Amino acid sequence: MHTYAYELDRKFFEAIDGDEVRKGNVKVTVTVKRTSTTFEFGFELKGVVQVPCTRCLDDMDQEVDTRSRLIVKFGKEYSEESDEIVIIPEEEGEINIAWFLYEFIALCIPIKHVHPAGECNRAVSSKLRKHRAVSTDEEETDEELTDDEELSAEEDAQSGDPRWDALKGLSFEDN
Repeated sequence: MHTYAYELDRKFFEAIDGDEVRKGNVKVTVTVKRTSTTFEFGFELKGVVQVPCTRCLDDMDQEVDTRSRLIVKFGKEYSEESDEIVIIPEEEGEINIAWFLYEFIALCIPIKHVHPAGECNRAVSSKLRKHRAVSTDEEETDEELTDDEELSAEEDAQSGDPRWDALKGLSFEDN
């Protein structure tokens, strides 16, 4: 078994030119174990990447801590048989793992990633608050808004669209 260590920095993310992550500092440990017909790669990635906040679009730090596996086999032509199995041409005899490393990082980033409370861009947060639709029968449980951004019940009533008032009295249970 062989072990390799890499550090992925800003230059790596710029060179890979992926959509999700543009900056970061991630330490990678790769173990390679050869069997009779395959190479088994084990990846351990730990660090921080900068991604745009889902709410305000400003850059925010997102922790990365993941383990992944990749099995490489030799064959006639390159193909990805599954998420973990890759076949490379025997005459090439090498594999570039850069894109796999990027994918492992991108896959461990949560779909919704927001700044901690109070750290979002205030201008964008105020626009969001202004244009946010809140149902009158819905309880205000949005944990993402900070104390100074929460809407009061009075603001909810004022910002409600009066065109919907006629529908409030309709009963759908009789149909």
